[in-house]
Amino acid sequence: MVSRRHFVRTLPFAAMALPSLAQRPARFDVAVIGGSTGGVAGALAALRAGARVLLSEETDWVGGQLTSQLVPPDEHPWIESTGCTRLYREYRQAVRDYYRQHFPLTAEARALSQLNPGNGSVSRITHEPRVSLAVLEAMLLPYLSSGQLTLALRHQPVAATATANRLQSVRLRHLDSGNTVDVDALYFLDATEQGDLLPLAQVDYVTGAESRRDTNEPTAPETAAPANLQACTVCFVLGYRDGEDHTIDKPAQYAFWRDYVPQLKPAWPGKLLSLSYSNPVTLEPRELTFDPTRDSVPGKGLNLWVYRRIRDRRYFLDAAASSDLCLVNWPQNDYWLANLHEVSPAEFQKHLDAAKQLSLSLVYWLQTEAPRPDGGQGWKGLQLRPDASGTADGMAKYPYIRESRRIRAEFTVTEEHVGANARAAITGKAGDDLHAAPFADSVGVGSYRIDLHPSTGGDNYIDISSLPFQIPLGALIPRRMDNLLAACKNLGVTHLTNGCYRLHPVEWNIGESAGYLAAWCLQKQHTPRAVRNQSPLLEDFQRELTRQGVQLNWPRYTAR
Repeated sequence: MVSRRHFVRTLPFAAMALPSLAQRPARFDVAVIGGSTGGVAGALAALRAGARVLLSEETDWVGGQLTSQLVPPDEHPWIESTGCTRLYREYRQAVRDYYRQHFPLTAEARALSQLNPGNGSVSRITHEPRVSLAVLEAMLLPYLSSGQLTLALRHQPVAATATANRLQSVRLRHLDSGNTVDVDALYFLDATEQGDLLPLAQVDYVTGAESRRDTNEPTAPETAAPANLQACTVCFVLGYRDGEDHTIDKPAQYAFWRDYVPQLKPAWPGKLLSLSYSNPVTLEPRELTFDPTRDSVPGKGLNLWVYRRIRDRRYFLDAAASSDLCLVNWPQNDYWLANLHEVSPAEFQKHLDAAKQLSLSLVYWLQTEAPRPDGGQGWKGLQLRPDASGTADGMAKYPYIRESRRIRAEFTVTEEHVGANARAAITGKAGDDLHAAPFADSVGVGSYRIDLHPSTGGDNYIDISSLPFQIPLGALIPRRMDNLLAACKNLGVTHLTNGCYRLHPVEWNIGESAGYLAAWCLQKQHTPRAVRNQSPLLEDFQRELTRQGVQLNWPRYTAR
């Protein structure tokens, strides 16, 4: 567990990071490019194994989904007892401890062993992103203080030097000063949100939807669609103060988004800015409700206010917590009008601005036009909370990216490995006898539905039942590069299976196992490919993962 003393923060990491990079040699054992959820986990693993590590990040908050993108953990139902790494469990416990140590909780809340600060319905631990940031910074701080870790915030990879099978250096550019530095490392982890190292290093990769011929997946399309990616989302946080008016200025693109009807197949039930959407599983119209004054509305559907609520005011004693806080990552602010991977920086910014306009338009619509259960319209007391997002405009520092470029890996996980119906068709098994394909080279576990949001190619939701699965080592290893590992959503999965490998505990596990692998290969003088392909090496590495608390199998079956 993270020690209490580690929560003492004397300087924001943003103030510490740039001087530390400039004043130290830019050569490391392991360079983790991207401070995503997987990137932080990968850095921590490599540091715990004794490596000298660089961790770079575009924003000034490490943590990715958990922090700069504002998204509280999406997790499987068994997370409190099984199905994640020990380090991820320590992170979750540290979040709860942080609330107990630093927030004026009610006696009832303080007594809850499985405290869920927001009581959001999507997770057992919905909480404020700044708390995740404090916890992750505390976990990194001892290594930063000792000099074992060099942190480069506000740094973006812009170039790379590589041979046919080895990445030699990555050039980072500081987004404020424009200064660049070339980082040399023995191993690199790509933990960027969009797999940014892959094109820079000329690593073979895949984007969008593969064809059925490519993957043999029953749900894959007949024709490949490389530009067809899941929607991204610019998230934000809302509070509510009854009787007050916090209506924002009408967004510049409000007229467009107010009348926008998604052109998807199968069809969306009407306007995007409404309380109707497509049921992800059946694609039939589904009615939602919205009421920031209560948890549920009798006779109505899911109340979006509690869906991703990150602070339940009933758990707090202080006046500052007199409002709930609600994280808005809903169907109504999914943005799918562009593939952000293969666009120029100017086009990326154009679409990022449009995605923000959609989110701001949703705020304005909720304040002025959203139907109320009492028959009225709009909730003027809704308040954007820039203090929670860490930005001036209240929008997340970075969009929630669901789908990355993906390496052409030594092994690719397909629907036939993890999809419930596909596995049943292949094995002829059902019920308790049905499980995901076992992987002899497992480096972790995860579980989530194959959950794909509407896409840039015009697909509506694709939501398929999956089975608790393993993470194969082969999916972290590119076919050619010997010293680059996938540490985020860029591993060897398909457009479909990305939908269940992209969630918080799985991404953490991917990054953590990649970090341990890089450090282990340095110590033992073997390549990741050799570890996977030579049984004695694989068994030794898996024993090390087990020692470090990485769960390799689900309790109900063991890979053979």
